[in-house]
This record gives sequence, structure tokens and C-alpha cells, in this order.
Amino acid sequence: MHLDETIVAIASPTSPAVRGVVRLSGDSTAAVLGNVVNLISGDTQVDTSQISKPTRLDLSIDLGEPIGPVDASVLLWPNRRSYTGQPSAEIHTYGSLPILTAMVDACLNAGARAARPGEFTMRAFLAGRMDLTQAEAVLGVIEAESPGALDSALGQLAGNLSKPLATIRNDLLNLLADVEAGLDFVDEDIEFISDDDLVGRLTPMLDVIDIAAKQIVQRGGGATTTTVVLRGEPNAGKSRLMNVLAGNEAAIVADVAGTTRDVVSSLASINGHRITLQDTAGIEAAVGEISADAQTAGEQVSQAAAIRLWCVDASRQDLPAAIAWIDQQVATMNQSSRSRRVSANLMVATKCDLIQDASTIPQISDWIQCSAETGAGIETLSQEIADKITEVDAVETGSAIGTAARCGQTIQQSRQAIEAAIRLTQNQSGHEFVSAELRTAAQAIGEVTGEIYNEDILDRVFGRFCIGK
Repeated sequence: MHLDETIVAIASPTSPAVRGVVRLSGDSTAAVLGNVVNLISGDTQVDTSQISKPTRLDLSIDLGEPIGPVDASVLLWPNRRSYTGQPSAEIHTYGSLPILTAMVDACLNAGARAARPGEFTMRAFLAGRMDLTQAEAVLGVIEAESPGALDSALGQLAGNLSKPLATIRNDLLNLLADVEAGLDFVDEDIEFISDDDLVGRLTPMLDVIDIAAKQIVQRGGGATTTTVVLRGEPNAGKSRLMNVLAGNEAAIVADVAGTTRDVVSSLASINGHRITLQDTAGIEAAVGEISADAQTAGEQVSQAAAIRLWCVDASRQDLPAAIAWIDQQVATMNQSSRSRRVSANLMVATKCDLIQDASTIPQISDWIQCSAETGAGIETLSQEIADKITEVDAVETGSAIGTAARCGQTIQQSRQAIEAAIRLTQNQSGHEFVSAELRTAAQAIGEVTGEIYNEDILDRVFGRFCIGK
């Protein structure tokens, strides 16, 4: 990680737009600008090395053939009072990808280096301009798909998550100092902190941590979406099951087989995971152009999905044959999948309310048995989906911990440590054990806010950003 290098990247979307932005950051920002561009403001040549305060320059920048001169506004922060805590600049010009690319190429030729994903925000974090929860909130603002998600991310960016956690960590360190001072002077008749005072100061921390954990769950919900597709023969109960999982009437439900023809999608949240449910046409031999298109669409979304729910009507008289057919479909899909990510399959026996005891049917004994009509088994299915999401993410990324999950898991560790410290104190188990739990809690909170970090944590957080942020 070479923080002394000057980095450059396109910071705006690369789709056609009226305006586009190229961002630079690093000690040589002003020099790169001076070397790259033909800085002309009216008839006066501008020397960027002489600029000592934040400045806006309206200029004509000559990018050479075939583009030639283009109008631009350069915003230059020559000192360290910038987003990244380094000398920085933004070049605002036409939102044409060839122009923006040429601008970046010119900066690269002048000595800048192409920025890695999230590197601008990482530099802001390392410079102390924001803590790790605020850095993650930047990503939340970028990815927000609703006013609620945006408000949550902006609140986190403003510090409504990190500030109370930082206060708790400071209080824990003060308590730790008192407890360890008492251990150092155990032979003296000095009480630095009583057990009642210790418990009284620790207990309110649990409420603050619970509020922070709730915020983290809400933030995590808007970050990524996992696609879950429902597959099976016509009238296998897919549409009704999707509506129950989604919590709305997204799919049309009817007793007539083949009601679903288009792929029907609906956003949902299952056990803290944000998913896109997709109901597909029942798998059957295509009859006519519309049916063929429906089968093709169903196959395509199935191949791209992270998780496939293979549904069979458990009340069918020919259940063994139906299950054998589904097994064949699963095998075929696994062999032909064109998905770029790992996929998982869940076998689901639907309409279990129509049979007396699904557990007595050996063919579906190891399937997830549920009823969209009564709700039986839906909680089990939801948990299985959540578990598969975790497994798929772990295989695909090499870690089961995303940024929001990283915070959530770590903050729960701090809560458990504080609870243990309270319990040990009440049981008079010895302050040496209490001290260890307080240290664990303080370290866990420090990892959430970024006061304690390692390169692996930073890679997980900032690797999810797009280039230029």
C-alpha cells in the first residue's frame, strides 16, 4: 500500500452524461495536473505549483489528437484538507467516456497510477478523515436503492453508529484501567472500583450495542442481493410459495397449471439477507412460441441464480416419479450452468397440508417440507435459504463475512464479552477474568470502528467499492 503515490480514476458513472469527473489524490497531484494539461485560463498560463489553497479553475485542456481541447473545471485541494486527507483534485468535464479515458491516460503518462477499487476512501480512512463504519457507509450511499436505505447510510456516514461505539470503547478502557490497577495493588487496602459500580457501568452498554447492532443489520440489507429462483413442474406451488416468502402477492396464483408465463421477480428479506425471488414457468415441453419463450427464460434465470428452490407437490400420487424427474433436472442444470458464481440447490416439498403426515413419506424425508397455505415449514425453509447464502458467499469470495456481517459479528462478540464480564463480577469470579473480557470487548469494538484493523479487514471493506471511490 503506497500512500505516497498519486492515483487517478474516473469517479463518475461511465455511461453517457452531461458531466463526468476524473479524480486524483496524492502528494504529486498538483505536479501531475501541471504536467498533463495545457492549463489556459483566458490568456494566462496557470502554474499549479503556486496554488496554496482550495481553488477552482475553469480551463481549456488540450488532450491532443483526435479529441483536442475540451472545456473543464478543475477543483484543486493542494493541501491535506480534502476528502482523502491528501492533496487532491477533480477534473469536471463532458461525460463522454472517450474524453474521460483520455484524461486519465494523460494523468497516467504524467506519473499518476491507476487507482484500485475503493482506494480513495481507504486513503480517507487511513488519514483519519473517517472511521471504518463511515467508510462502509460511503458504499451504502452509493448502493442505496430507497430513501430509507439512503437515510440509514447517511446517518452512519454522519457518525451515528461510530460515535456511541467509540464512547463505549473509551468507557471500557477506563474500566479496564481501574480493574487492572486494582489487580496491581491487590495486597493494598485500596479499592479502585467496586463490583456494584462495575456492573452498573457495564449494563447500560448492552442497550447501546443492541441499537448499533440493529443499525448494522439495516445497513447490511441494502448492500447486496442474492437471487433465489423457484423451479419445478406446472402447479407445483411455486407462485404461492414465492408470495409467502416475499410477503406480498407478487405472483398470480391459480389452481390451473401453467398460470406463470413470464419470470416474476420480487425483493424480499430473509433472516437478514436481502434477496430477489424469481418465479418461473413450470418446466414442461414447449407448445407454441410463447411457451418456448417462457421455458427459455426460466432456464436462463435458473442458470444465473445463486440458489434454486426445486419444488414438488408432495400430494401427488406419482410422487416417486416426480422426484426422480426433478433429480434429473437438477443434474442437468448443474452440468450446463453458465453462471459465473457458485449455485446451491434446495429440494422443497410443497402443499404438505394436503397430506396427513409428510414425515412418513420416505421419498421426501430429507427434503424441506412446507405449506404456503398454513405456513408450516416456512421458517425452516427461510433458515435453509439464509444458510445457503452464507455458504455460497463463502465459496465465491473465500470468506463468509461481508462488510455489514463483519460489523455485526464483531459487535456481537463485544456484547458477549460484556455480558461475561457482568456475570463474572456478579459471581465474584475474580477481576483477572473480568479484565480479560473487558479487553476482548474493547478490541472487538475497535475492529468495528477501525481503531484496530489489519490488511484483511481493509481488503474486505474497500474491495467492494467501484474504482474512483
